[in-house]
Amino acid sequence: MDVYIEAKGLSKTFGNFLAVDNVSLSVKKGEVLGFLGPNGAGKTTTMKMLTGFLNPSIGSAEICGTPVTTGHVSARKYIGYLPEGAPLYGEMTVYAFLKFIAAAHKIPTDSIADAIEAVTNAVQLEQVLTQRIETLSKGFKRRVGLAAAIIHQPDVLILDEPTDGLDPNQKHEVRSLIEKMAPDRAIIISTHILEEVEALCSRAVIINKGSIVADDTPSGLRARSRYKNAVSLTVSKKISADVITRLKSSPDINTLEQNIEGDFVRITALNQQNKSVIKTIDTLIEAEKWPIEQYSIEAGRLDDVFRSLTQGDAA
Repeated sequence: MDVYIEAKGLSKTFGNFLAVDNVSLSVKKGEVLGFLGPNGAGKTTTMKMLTGFLNPSIGSAEICGTPVTTGHVSARKYIGYLPEGAPLYGEMTVYAFLKFIAAAHKIPTDSIADAIEAVTNAVQLEQVLTQRIETLSKGFKRRVGLAAAIIHQPDVLILDEPTDGLDPNQKHEVRSLIEKMAPDRAIIISTHILEEVEALCSRAVIINKGSIVADDTPSGLRARSRYKNAVSLTVSKKISADVITRLKSSPDINTLEQNIEGDFVRITALNQQNKSVIKTIDTLIEAEKWPIEQYSIEAGRLDDVFRSLTQGDAA
């Protein structure tokens, strides 16, 4: 599989502040990489270095085998970049803006109309093509930015919060579009929406305080969670106290969490040393004859792993 994005030892300082510290990663054709981290972790700075908007203080980056820096712009023809709060020319209509972007990417004049039609259909902008961008909602502006990022059919997509400001239906449409584009491209998505990572991404990189603290598949990260193999039971309130007392008496179960859901209580039982409690709970259910409304075994929680890696003991 071809490597389309290659970063080696990227570091960036602003004065005495180290924003990005020795970040190395590669993304192959067909991969969708979720780029995660708390605010201020260095995600946006890293993406700006990968797209040539910022030069690294140390390290290098290549896109499709071509070096990318602020002074070496030839790599940009391979890149579609959607920055956070993508700058748009508010006084232009959507059509005029996309025509301008297409010309900037040197799309042949006789192909520009077809290129605009393809991207407006893809992100559903047909109804606002003649409107000035400044009159659009946040969601439509986001879609205009996405259309501008993909109009030249780039090999690499770097998307910073691509579904920010979109309603649930629009988010679904954008995710579907990314899935369709993924097989022929290398894609990096920066997002705070962990369900988006699980739905879209084949890999996830977590960055904290400028450094990579995890690089794994979403399922691999979930497996690190303390909730791996945790068991959740939903029982009626009438018997919940007895169930909790009995579960607490088991030496294999050292953590219980409760959530009241109407007339029922959802109880999650786990062992902090990642020892499986499934057999213990199944034996108790059979012995005590508890009427169980719902029963599930957890694969782990991505948000739990994210917090533990970015907050440490504070999690």
